[in-house]
Amino acid sequence: MPRSGGPMAPGARPLWLLALWTLAGPARSGAAEAGDGGWQRRGPGAPAAVPEEERCAVERRSDLSYSEFVQHYAFSRPVVLQGLTDNSRFRALCSRERLLASFGERVVRLSTANTYSYRKVDLPFREYVEHLLHPQDPTALGNDTLYFFGDNNFSEWASLFQHYSPPPFSLLGTTAAYSFGVAGAGSGVPFHWHGPGFSEVIYGRKRWFLYPPAKTPEFHPNRTTLAWLRDVYPALAPSTRPLECTVRAGEVLYFPDRWWHATLNLDPSVFISTFLS
Repeated sequence: MPRSGGPMAPGARPLWLLALWTLAGPARSGAAEAGDGGWQRRGPGAPAAVPEEERCAVERRSDLSYSEFVQHYAFSRPVVLQGLTDNSRFRALCSRERLLASFGERVVRLSTANTYSYRKVDLPFREYVEHLLHPQDPTALGNDTLYFFGDNNFSEWASLFQHYSPPPFSLLGTTAAYSFGVAGAGSGVPFHWHGPGFSEVIYGRKRWFLYPPAKTPEFHPNRTTLAWLRDVYPALAPSTRPLECTVRAGEVLYFPDRWWHATLNLDPSVFISTFLS
């Protein structure tokens, strides 16, 4: 079940910005600017915490060579990469204050948060950040939940993307394309699959649920990941549960071709994916 609205190659004109997901809490904490980029929400209305998994089932590697990556992971299983690139400059530019100053008046396109995206809504990025980043309603259906996802011509965002260093294994003899996201706590993409790629967390934490291509997960395409975690996940037998891992700021998850995956942002998060064609 591939997603629609694929991105274009980095550096191409036009660039397309895919942003996977909305919804966090209302009150901003300026004191947290340095650690979380000003994206955290605290006080009344903040969403209840969603925990990390008990144990990450995806291997973490900080000393991986290209040949090892191709032999052990590229075509067979996910891996979390640590410390292979320095994106401190990009991270600083992705703070709430700086993104709003640079791109607040740019119009972005939101899509419904289900496995198949249908309805689209255009509005300024500032309005999205200041008015739609409220807590995810666990009872809301995917087609009633809007998130920022592709479809817009964002060649003007090249001034941000030029500071991003993609994972060193991101070419693999193919064309790579970026997908940038700002998402609220409790939001996430339901199960879907597409080509291989890397997803780096810039701020926050993102919990991943993954199944190999031959193992179709049990899910409803119009239910959010938060609802799936609450209603379906607890009843799964251990043998039918997905691979799980929470990816933290500065880490990169690689997922192979056609692997089923769903995501859940545990905090207000900023992230960028590099898709391989």
